[in-house]
Amino acid sequence: MYLKKRSKLFAALVTGLLFSQASMAQSYLPELNDKQMAVKPKAPLKAYAFNLKQVKLLQSPFKTAMDKDVAYLLSIEPERLLSDFRVHSGLKAKGAKYEGWESSGLAGHSLGHYLSAVALHYASTGDAEFLKRANYIVTELGECQVARKTGYIGAIPKEDTIWAEVAKGDIRSHGFDLNGGWSPWYTVHKVFAGLLDAYLYTGNKQALKVAEGLADWTGNTVNGLNDEQLQKMLFCEYGGMAETLVNLYAITGKKKYLDLSYKFYDKVILDPLAEQKDILPGKHSNTQIPKIIASARRYQVNMDEKDDRIAKFFWKTVVTDHSYATGGNSNYEYLGPARKLNNTLTESTTETCNTYNMLKLTRHLFAQAPSAYLMDYYEKALYNHILASQNHDDGMMCYFVPLRMGGRKEFSSPFTTFTCCVGSGMENHVKYNESIYFQGADGSLYVNLFIPSVLTWKEKGVTITQQTNLPANDETTLNIGTTKTTKFTLRLRKPSWTNGYTLKVNGSPIEATPYADGYLVINRSWKNNDKVSFTMPEHIYTEAMPDNTNRQAVFYGPVLLAGVLGNTEPDPMKGTPVFVTSETDPNKWLQMVDKDQLSFRTASIAQPADVTLVPFNQVNNQYYSVYWDVFTPATWAVQQKAYEEQRKKQQELEARTTDLIRLGEMQPERDHNFTDEHGETGEDHQKKFRAAHRGGFLEYTMKTDPNKQNTLINTYWGMDNRGRVFDVLVDGVKITTEDLNKYKESRFYDIEYNIPTELTKGKSKVTIKLQAKPQNSAGPVYGSRMVKQ
Repeated sequence: MYLKKRSKLFAALVTGLLFSQASMAQSYLPELNDKQMAVKPKAPLKAYAFNLKQVKLLQSPFKTAMDKDVAYLLSIEPERLLSDFRVHSGLKAKGAKYEGWESSGLAGHSLGHYLSAVALHYASTGDAEFLKRANYIVTELGECQVARKTGYIGAIPKEDTIWAEVAKGDIRSHGFDLNGGWSPWYTVHKVFAGLLDAYLYTGNKQALKVAEGLADWTGNTVNGLNDEQLQKMLFCEYGGMAETLVNLYAITGKKKYLDLSYKFYDKVILDPLAEQKDILPGKHSNTQIPKIIASARRYQVNMDEKDDRIAKFFWKTVVTDHSYATGGNSNYEYLGPARKLNNTLTESTTETCNTYNMLKLTRHLFAQAPSAYLMDYYEKALYNHILASQNHDDGMMCYFVPLRMGGRKEFSSPFTTFTCCVGSGMENHVKYNESIYFQGADGSLYVNLFIPSVLTWKEKGVTITQQTNLPANDETTLNIGTTKTTKFTLRLRKPSWTNGYTLKVNGSPIEATPYADGYLVINRSWKNNDKVSFTMPEHIYTEAMPDNTNRQAVFYGPVLLAGVLGNTEPDPMKGTPVFVTSETDPNKWLQMVDKDQLSFRTASIAQPADVTLVPFNQVNNQYYSVYWDVFTPATWAVQQKAYEEQRKKQQELEARTTDLIRLGEMQPERDHNFTDEHGETGEDHQKKFRAAHRGGFLEYTMKTDPNKQNTLINTYWGMDNRGRVFDVLVDGVKITTEDLNKYKESRFYDIEYNIPTELTKGKSKVTIKLQAKPQNSAGPVYGSRMVKQ
């Protein structure tokens, strides 16, 4: 079953069919002289985060996204998120629980995200309504914890049985299930992290007390397990448990929590990474990233060199070898072979949670060793994945941000989805202010991102107001406010997308050269109303697939451009547009149409027709392409011949077709006497499908030619089809067994099954049955065709 439909499939957990959710909740990054931390960093950090309350967003697309998210957060009723927490604690619910994943095996995870989000927004704005909501949730969770008497709080189905078995060492897991529960440690982490955020960002002391109770319960549950049992338990996704325990250690100074974090150390993944081995292909991406964040954070407080090696190698490997033009990674949540991305452009690319967590990891590495290289990635992913994952009209979020050429984003619903990426999305769009500025350990100021904002730098008694319309124009200005002359070093990131720059102070040009870390340095005594002007000329440039130089994404400055293809799916007979040009300079491919809106038009190079390109992060419901196949006139002539051959083959196939059923459509299924057991219908890759789960079947009749050899052709989608083994029967006779896991590429496969002539001789129709093997599924099948020789 496909990931966005997982809530329907919890009953099938033990079959191993389920995939996983992401792991997030706010990651604490050390602030300079943070009094909330009992344990100061042992690692020699070179940069520190500013407290969120010190950075205020000004009007920009990021502020618009934040405002839409805030409206959504205010529409959510905390009583409904708390519903099962109260019921499972023996208390009466105060509201009906929400649908989607909140009515599934992952119930409760959204509350943790929500608590983090409201705490973060309160820290950024001081909005009293968000403090009220955070305090209310903490009070309710405290009441649930008291009622349970164990320190535990949760809303997971059958949780008491699950945890009792785990504590005894009776551990069973297929990867995303633990003793019949859907990644239960993942949900514990969400609540745990939300509580710490409520403490860190609202000052709620009860939140810390409840978090300690939950951590102590965690210790009581796992401390009796031996290493073999622990590693078996960690085969199931466990979220950011290790990271949150490290943070609790830093807050309280209680070493037992640091020791407990090592109980959540997955040797199978982390030990090879420490040895600089890329074992990521085939791995679920976002199961791993929180483990790495824990290593980065633990290195800060414990100077564990192994953790440091893990974090740095993982980041470099994912960014260099597994990431797309948006900065996102994974296809169907999984990482493939290194630098092999060309054939993985689907509706299920780049899970949003992955990038959320990669940005957290980037922040940790930046604190250790600031560099423009790190912030170039951060900016790329922030502009082109995170900002692009929200519908800016209503604030809804994407689970995946699709990169299929001619694809379209699918956004969540307000109250019936609650997937992992809705949870991370709640947080994503209220914390755009967290990395614009960092303060150096040497008293300097890092300007990392060019986003309109105001920094109140209390340590220096300085206010920095940044004003810019980037990328609509190429200049940002920094206005210094101070009551007295103040000396400090200003470090400005020179972004990778500009070929040059102009730097002025109070209108006068100054010379500055990039340091080895990629930052331009101005060291001077600053007076009130001093003004820094930083001009970064923008241009059009491309980024090619690592395994196909002729498939390219187009950028302007920091933003990825998307070709808008309209509100209806592109005609498959015409195909999605391609670029045909002998010009190698992409600046000559496009013409600026509207600089304010950053709208471009292809300069007579697109086939079959010219297209308009706009920033990908501003595309909502339209179909689009961000990758383009680029041909020269000569190679295009060859490609056209190939397209013509494909059309001829399709026409020949149509001529030999005796019957065709469009699965998932009411009338065609009625016409073919369709029936099923444990069936499901849905739509992916712009096609409807049918599937049968839990050993069920799909059955329908098909017309045949009674005098000729007949062949059944079924259409399946490849890539990560575990647990999809089924028999193909014709009039009750098995002709083959199919295993969809054979089909590894992310594309449609038309698979032929030759039917013995004795089964169709003298018959004008037969019954086709796809019978799933026990604990397997049949399909998904996207179409079924009968052809004659």
